Amino acid sequence: MNNQKITDIRNNIEKVIIGKSKEIDLVLTALLSGGHVLLDDVPGTGKTVLAKSLARSVDAEFGRIQFTPDLLPSDVTGMNYFNQKESAFVLRRGPAFCNILLADEINRATPRTQSSLLECMEERQITIDGETLPLKQPFFVIATQNPGETAGTYPLPEAQLDRFLIQISLGMPTPEEELAIMNRFLVDAPLETLEPVCTVDELTAMQSAYKNVYVHPALMNYMVQIVQATRSAAEIVSGVSPRGTLAFLRAVRAHAFIAGRDYVVPEDVKTLCSPVLAHRLVFPRGSQGMATGVRMMEKILEQIPVPTENWGRSA
Repeated sequence: MNNQKITDIRNNIEKVIIGKSKEIDLVLTALLSGGHVLLDDVPGTGKTVLAKSLARSVDAEFGRIQFTPDLLPSDVTGMNYFNQKESAFVLRRGPAFCNILLADEINRATPRTQSSLLECMEERQITIDGETLPLKQPFFVIATQNPGETAGTYPLPEAQLDRFLIQISLGMPTPEEELAIMNRFLVDAPLETLEPVCTVDELTAMQSAYKNVYVHPALMNYMVQIVQATRSAAEIVSGVSPRGTLAFLRAVRAHAFIAGRDYVVPEDVKTLCSPVLAHRLVFPRGSQGMATGVRMMEKILEQIPVPTENWGRSA
């Protein structure tokens, strides 16, 4: 499949981000399939830089919200205010009215403010004083959060987490990668000179094209077995919902498209399993966390046999 534009975006981001090709592909998977991304890691690992690099690679309207404890829902969505000159209420649109929204340190805001993004992310619309306003298309949220044990954070509600297609951690660089980062930023600021390599129309076209990717019935059954296992595991209070199942399906098709295939293979399913499903699991109080969910998904994958077929379309 022709995915040259995806390659262009990936190469553009890698002018800034070093050694995170897998994570970049996962972010692009979410972008392509119409989902949203949550980057979970300690401060300083490049979460915001990755988000900005993606935004600058696509010639689309970009919005950023720096979440703080005193942020109000209206600071996200906008509000009607009384204009004395016009003697009328006027709508001031919030930063969420854009194509790509960076929600920086989302878990530093109160749950009430966090939840102001729910309607935006799921329904691509915002309701202000009873008036429903559609958002621009495409609409993509890339949020960053600090680990829950970090001071001044509020855990994201389960309903909010479920709206994110993918949750990933960038992790720390290797010594070689860290040296390369130092050399790259020694005399240059690559993020400042990054230019767009994809238009909104081209992105929209790819978001339609990935839906032509074929999924073999045996792989669909494999995915169902994985999801069902999350609902029957004794360690899990609540497993993956049907919304999560559909998100899983969208993600594996988009991942195959990014790889240049018009069909899904088992590696797509295994690669997307933890990023798409782990954060949707609910564990007993006190054992929650991203690492717990990832370990659980890895355990489930080990227990379910991988089917063997010819994964392309039948003649």
